[in-house]
Amino acid sequence: MPEWDMQGLPPVAIERMRRFARTGLRTSLLTVPGAVGVQSVGFDPVGEVMGCIVEHIGWNGFGGCGYYGGFGMFGGPTITSSGSRSFVGFEPYVDALYHGYGSALGRMTQEAAAMDADGVVGVRLSVSHLGNGNREFVALGTAVRARSNQRPGRVFTTDLAGQDVAKLLRAGWVPCALIYGISVAVRHDDWATQRQASWGAGNTEVAGYTELLLHVRADARHRFGAQARSAGADAAIVSAMGLEIGEITPSDNHRDHVAEATVFGTALAGFHRGATAPTHSLTIMPLR
Repeated sequence: MPEWDMQGLPPVAIERMRRFARTGLRTSLLTVPGAVGVQSVGFDPVGEVMGCIVEHIGWNGFGGCGYYGGFGMFGGPTITSSGSRSFVGFEPYVDALYHGYGSALGRMTQEAAAMDADGVVGVRLSVSHLGNGNREFVALGTAVRARSNQRPGRVFTTDLAGQDVAKLLRAGWVPCALIYGISVAVRHDDWATQRQASWGAGNTEVAGYTELLLHVRADARHRFGAQARSAGADAAIVSAMGLEIGEITPSDNHRDHVAEATVFGTALAGFHRGATAPTHSLTIMPLR
């Protein structure tokens, strides 16, 4: 294989596209209900597509909450990755995650466009830790092509199953893009937090941790909504939400808690103008 300049499709993908054009072999990652579902609304599976990137994440940001010597010199009690404060937080780390997911999805979409597809259904996103700060971001899905003269202006992507895409289209909604919101927040374990979370405190709310988790989830949902708006969508479906929390010690006698929240889903556009969406029903009759 020739050396790749990281522009366009990699050589192995180009060779796969040539084999696809030469043999006409159609492969799919859809289940039987998923394949039948997309075909029932005018889409044919044309091939499985993939995009991946291995990214080294070596700079997370300054990381700490900005609390030094009893004074919050650079930060308040909770700092998020989308905040405007300098020298604190994890903004470079979150930017790296966005770059990883975006690159994998972009390369997958390029493969679908090379197949003359109109969309990618049932997208699976995964992240593998390869050690030494290296992570592999992978996007897998099944490219579909419309049996219609009406073609979308760009390849759409969705993590919804084929049968769910069929239900949406029958109800007057079409997927626009797979979207996501990612946020990381850090909060200093102040005296009140340490007291509430200590052994012997009994059954009591740890107000600092509650604030941290509410803050990071709200910011991730805000970023998710911003991606939906930038896609020109009318609505969005959340398909997965994640949360991880841990602690760091930036210096002696200084402990912070860090939370990472993710929201994944599909941006939708409405196209049915009637008062009610068209529906289909199946009558079940007894065999007597």
